[in-house]
Amino acid sequence: MDTSELQKIKQRYNIVGNCDALNHALDVALQVAATDLSVLIVGESGVGKEIIPRLIHDNSPRKREKYFAINCGSIPEGTIDSELFGHEKGSFTGAIGESEGYFGTANKGTIFLDEVGELPIATQARLLRVLETGEYIRVGGQKIMKTDVHIVAATNVNMHKAITEGRFREDLYYRLNTIPIQMPPLRERGEDILLLFRLFTMQMAEKYRIPRITLTDDAKMMMLKYKWPGNVRQLKNITEQMSVLSQKREIDAEALSKFIPHDQESTELTTTATPDAHSYESEREILYKILYELRGNVGDLRREMNTLRKQIDDNNTLNSFANARGIQSLAAPEPNTQPTDISALHHYPTQQPHFSPYQDVEAEEIRENDNANGESLNLSDIGRQVVEKALERNGGNRKKAAQELGISDRTLYRRLKQYGLDKQDKE
Repeated sequence: MDTSELQKIKQRYNIVGNCDALNHALDVALQVAATDLSVLIVGESGVGKEIIPRLIHDNSPRKREKYFAINCGSIPEGTIDSELFGHEKGSFTGAIGESEGYFGTANKGTIFLDEVGELPIATQARLLRVLETGEYIRVGGQKIMKTDVHIVAATNVNMHKAITEGRFREDLYYRLNTIPIQMPPLRERGEDILLLFRLFTMQMAEKYRIPRITLTDDAKMMMLKYKWPGNVRQLKNITEQMSVLSQKREIDAEALSKFIPHDQESTELTTTATPDAHSYESEREILYKILYELRGNVGDLRREMNTLRKQIDDNNTLNSFANARGIQSLAAPEPNTQPTDISALHHYPTQQPHFSPYQDVEAEEIRENDNANGESLNLSDIGRQVVEKALERNGGNRKKAAQELGISDRTLYRRLKQYGLDKQDKE
């Protein structure tokens, strides 16, 4: 595009600036205006993205048709599908009649979807179908509707991060981004900052009939070095403040510093997540950590259950052969009888009361309260006698003897081998 044509476009849309990035964005917009290719305008908040879709529509074959600019972030999630695609009568509370929606009303025209990164996932799927086939279904309806619209979208969201976090469909992004247009932030436009400042001061002076303010050289340098996180919108606000509140009409660096914030905001592309919200990546890390800790807790619980089950089995076995000899149960002592201190009988700490009636208690002694002679009985002898009696009652059949004693065949075999009975008795 030649310089004269570009200047006409700037005058028509009141665009101020001569930086290369801005000129390139305008040139791309004019070239794509003659086509129906979808356009995605990317830039920080306040850079003037809304000028591009208007310029595209006014210079396209659709310029005599309808143009709708829709702020997707300002429409509630519960009603946005109805706003965009229409609804049938009675499809929800308050739907007293049919509605065509923006895509039905703007047929043959242009739709500008501002803040498209704020769209809910379900709405993104509907929009993708419109882009691919030109078809959509009204809320509560079944009939497939057709529309022919040129879609221009804009966002200040970091789209690649939104896609990674699952907040925006990747396929929709590539459909919208057929023709990308990047709007430069104000801090990268150099002398355009001073040109815009001059325009805003002239507008204020004409509107309120007040003397126009100017800047000293040191104030101009401060304006050029400031990062302008709010871009053109912030520059206009500060210019209006100084035009009304400043007593001096020539603004120096000291006076300017009173209007420029010292706590500069981030100048990076914004994200739709709230400051205290977790990204999906951090949430996955938290879930992995919880699952890892839960797996450890389950393992500890399983080990504790196995230990407890073995303690119960060992207690039952010890009580069975003790009762067979007329000895009081070790697990449940009679009232008024001093219970045996099991922890004193074992060589293990009290917090680990694991014992086996044959292996762990062999060398310990227990006094039988009902023994008339008050003799001290050795549990190893008691075990031998119990095993011998069981074998006698079962005719030497080890399997039946083990069942009677309530122990396994392997445990009985170990007892027989220990007592030297394995060679005397037979199965």
